Amino acid sequence: MAVTTISISDTMMDFVKRQMKRRGFMNVSEYFRFLLRNAQEQESAEKIETLLVKGLEGGTENKLTREFWRDLKTEAVHLLKRSVNTQGV
Repeated sequence: MAVTTISISDTMMDFVKRQMKRRGFMNVSEYFRFLLRNAQEQESAEKIETLLVKGLEGGTENKLTREFWRDLKTEAVHLLKRSVNTQGV
């Protein structure tokens, strides 16, 4: 596991401490890993949305049935998990 050091203002550190207490994190590292995982998930979701829009604009005529959306969601979740796993967090 890599180790890094960051410098933040006292105001930011006070905020971090409040968030740790409010959310039940045991230490600063745990809180920052939580933030990074959320950022990774957000980035992956944005990539999936971009690909979905690109696919919908691609002109293929898929019927948008419940089965289509279920299969699409299953594939998106699979891609998201694979993306997160390859990023090592």
